[in-house]
Amino acid sequence: MRRLMLLRHAKSSWPANTADRDRPLAVRGREAAPVMGRYLAEELLFPDLVLISPAKRTVETWELVRPMLPEKPPTQFEPRIYESPSERLLKVVQEVEPSVRTLLMIGHNPGFEELASKLTSHGDRYAAARMAQKYPTAGLAVIDFDIEDWRDLAPRSGRLDRFVTPASLGEGPDE
Repeated sequence: MRRLMLLRHAKSSWPANTADRDRPLAVRGREAAPVMGRYLAEELLFPDLVLISPAKRTVETWELVRPMLPEKPPTQFEPRIYESPSERLLKVVQEVEPSVRTLLMIGHNPGFEELASKLTSHGDRYAAARMAQKYPTAGLAVIDFDIEDWRDLAPRSGRLDRFVTPASLGEGPDE
């Protein structure tokens, strides 16, 4: 079994004269990221590896999620996650070492929403409906695969275990 967790970065701000890659988290994002970190810890959703887009807002999201986890998993910055289409994101996942059973990726939409939709064929129908309606900032999709190697990851091969947002946890609006 393999588990892929796709965490969209928390809400970012849009400061004037700032490149997209350098946009920081907004106040709401700095509040939402630890909520998602606590959720991961409470649900025992511990990654073996974390791949993060190098954008400032994804790095800041991880910096606020990480302290909530009891163990600090290895972390790698993966430039191909930044603003990537689902096909490229799928390739990144397929290249993960087989020793990694649970992978957390922190990145962006629309790629994450497209990838989650492309990979799932069944699972929690209510979670799927919420995810199809909107994949807001700090949204987390947890997808399970009955495979032994990430190279075997294929479209429609996953089961959506859950889709969680700060709002679904009672922690503010989804954005």
